[in-house]
Amino acid sequence: MNDVTKGAFLPENPREFDFFIDGAWHAGHDWFERNSPSHDVPVTRIPRCTRDDLDTAVAAARRAFEDGSWAGLPGAGRAGILLRTAEGLRRRRDEIARWEVLENGKPLTQARGEIDHCIACFEVAAGAARLVRGDSFNNLGDSLLGMLLREPIGVVGLITPWNFPFLILCERVPFILASGCTLVVKPAEVTSATTLILADILAEAGLPRGVYNVVTGAGRTIGQALAEHPDVDMLSFTGSTGVGRSCVHASADSNLKKLGLELGGKNPIIVFADANLHDAADAVAFGISFNTGQCCVSSSRLIVERSVAREFESILVDKMKKIRVGDPFDPETQIGAITTESQNTTILNYIAQGKAEGAKLLCGGAALDLGHGQFIQPTLFSDVTPSMAIAREEIFGPVLSSFHFDTPEEAIAIANDTVYGLAASLWTRDIDKALTVTRRVRAGRFWVNTIMAGGPETPIGGFKQSGWGRESGMLGVEEYTQVKSVHIETGGRTHWIAS
Repeated sequence: MNDVTKGAFLPENPREFDFFIDGAWHAGHDWFERNSPSHDVPVTRIPRCTRDDLDTAVAAARRAFEDGSWAGLPGAGRAGILLRTAEGLRRRRDEIARWEVLENGKPLTQARGEIDHCIACFEVAAGAARLVRGDSFNNLGDSLLGMLLREPIGVVGLITPWNFPFLILCERVPFILASGCTLVVKPAEVTSATTLILADILAEAGLPRGVYNVVTGAGRTIGQALAEHPDVDMLSFTGSTGVGRSCVHASADSNLKKLGLELGGKNPIIVFADANLHDAADAVAFGISFNTGQCCVSSSRLIVERSVAREFESILVDKMKKIRVGDPFDPETQIGAITTESQNTTILNYIAQGKAEGAKLLCGGAALDLGHGQFIQPTLFSDVTPSMAIAREEIFGPVLSSFHFDTPEEAIAIANDTVYGLAASLWTRDIDKALTVTRRVRAGRFWVNTIMAGGPETPIGGFKQSGWGRESGMLGVEEYTQVKSVHIETGGRTHWIAS
């Protein structure tokens, strides 16, 4: 560990946070102490909110919505606050990145890049706030005009995960705000700091009180209560498909609130023999290792044409062995720590299961002992069969399974052989193959000769059991609105009852 990582970025004492409701900070009743997954030292103390706290937050969001302090602002007014928030993020970029690293374990260089994306989200949403519109029907006859009004849905509950605490927050919050909705946010218990810091930045930007509220605590208590709350009009949840199902049940058993769900993935990356194999191998290594594979769109299934499979796997092994795993504050680090102890155990158990089921281990396959924290080597299995657990289940770690194919039809079939449909990637120099496969693989995001590319202008979301709805871009604003049909008659009425 170099001098920087020995202490320059570590707090002397854990930072204690309050929670945020109705434009004010509130002291906690009990706290959760979070240890850095990279350094094994306490870094934050986060309040464990109660159901009464949640009720207070929802009531504040309801009042702020009904009084029109936010929804009643012109789009230009909302845009101005979102742009000032983007400037606040730019000023506090290093501070936010530091707390992301301390609580999550991701490399500092990655965290800074994510915050740049978050700034872009607020800037794009600011423009979108001025473009929200309805429609009109001037074809109903001379005496009848039809209009469609797009209105904010109301109070939104937002539950965010621990793998991208700030990125996923900012892929939702600015677009929800652009629509005119108000929010109650419940971040993951282990990574709550930056969600609370955003409350401070939004308040400084001029967001009216009650529009953005943060309650912290465990998913099984506060998260469940938010999903069930009868005065929440819509719930946006990002996390596992299993918990997503519980959100569906909670909505059905309460007020049938609208749901936006971004759930699990078992994403394919297809490599044809005519691809630039070195470019593709670098993308595959990045796709499974980014954020230590704790990424819903990570490319966890390699599907490579059989004629080049062994050559490609050899190139890939060489790439993966060179990935730098270590302290996230070291600027040379490419993979940081596994975020939670339970996830670390889960990943290691899947690696053991892959070995036991007969998959061929080509590289990695073990924990790394750095004397502190929890780290896992990037791992590649070959000769994987569709029945194996590592082939079918979302591991959420740096573990890649390799499959071989002979024809494009076989590649498409393997890619679609999953309950998920979140993302996919394809590598080929043949435009016909690229378009054919892109149109037939069922995934909400698709990359051709690139990986994890794009910006907040384009929507994100999944097919099949990877979720409902879309986030980001104009569709991400419209997701949090509802449409009202209006008909206006001109001239006198033709009486139904004769005079």
